[in-house]
Amino acid sequence: MAQPRSPDAPAQEAPEVVVVHSRRIACDGVGGALGHPRVWLEMGEADEVECGYCDRRFVLAGSASAPAAAESHAPGVYETSPGH
Repeated sequence: MAQPRSPDAPAQEAPEVVVVHSRRIACDGVGGALGHPRVWLEMGEADEVECGYCDRRFVLAGSASAPAAAESHAPGVYETSPGH
């Protein structure tokens, strides 16, 4: 069993950073048998949120934490329009 990370330990990089245009995102990993149950994630007032299953980090496009790399659609990610 994995040991919990100490608060003093450096934060690890997310295995994948996905730039999104919505503060409400659904993630199912990579989908299918290799994925995980679909979960809906809400950013709230933050500019990013991390999936508790696969550790993907979703970053709001245009925010300071968004990577400068070109955006592309990631498999297993579903966005909703704001307010839904």
